[in-house]
Amino acid sequence: MTDDLKTAQRGYRVANTFVPARPLEPALYLVATPIGNLGDITLRALETLSGADVLACEDTRVTRVLLDRYGIVNRPFAYHEHNAEEAGPKLIAALEEGRSVALVSDAGTPLVSDPGYRLGRMAIEAGHKVVPVPGASAPLAALVGSGMPSDAFLFAGFLPAKDKGRRDRLAELSRVPATLIFFESPHRIGATVAAAAEVLGKSRRACVCRELTKTFEEFRRGTLEELAAYYGDDRAVKGEIVLIVAPPEAEEAPGEVEVDALLRELSSAMPAARAAAEAARITGLARKDLYQRLLELKAGG
Repeated sequence: MTDDLKTAQRGYRVANTFVPARPLEPALYLVATPIGNLGDITLRALETLSGADVLACEDTRVTRVLLDRYGIVNRPFAYHEHNAEEAGPKLIAALEEGRSVALVSDAGTPLVSDPGYRLGRMAIEAGHKVVPVPGASAPLAALVGSGMPSDAFLFAGFLPAKDKGRRDRLAELSRVPATLIFFESPHRIGATVAAAAEVLGKSRRACVCRELTKTFEEFRRGTLEELAAYYGDDRAVKGEIVLIVAPPEAEEAPGEVEVDALLRELSSAMPAARAAAEAARITGLARKDLYQRLLELKAGG
């Protein structure tokens, strides 16, 4: 097959209509793909997948299903956690040769909890253009479907598998003033919501989002205590899960009398600067203001 013929066949098919793909400029294209429903692909993503000189993916079998759905003949190249050290330099070499490289994950947006981050960094450090092609994202789909506040949120990926590590991480995030988003496996969701209920508070609202965009999509909402009870007793759970946890309830700022008492107590056991820093950690007030107030207290006896 000649190069001209290969180029002529680059394109995708929608509703029995073949759409030729335009040539892509040399760059690394990070292409979001559906997280379940294959209809959640963008036209720009289809054009990029069919027009790229090199198409890299986590699992060629998974990506082949998507390509076949839209009549894309581009042959995928495997790039995943286990071959990244070997495959990564080959993809960078393709960029050096002036070729276009598209990267997809098995589902969703590349670089979110997958090894694509390393390839993106390598391309940037080598001076190559990196182009995001946005689309489906499990964390965002879960967030907007959960009913939790979306003005500020933190995606924290997967929690540690071991109980102590999981609880320590939850404790670190407990006072973050934002909605928390986690990925979780179905066989650990029960232990995770139970730990979250103990560390973050039983009354804190949460939502377990399962099988997003798929036939059995489910949003189970409630307090962490209610979710821990539901997923306890070794309940069998299937599918991919995103756990959404609401921000902590705002606490009332301590009054002047309480702050002064705290500063006096702390300053009796440690230097003023350290006492102000510790008071800031406890109260959430500005360390600078607390330090000034402590100096005033000391000056006034």
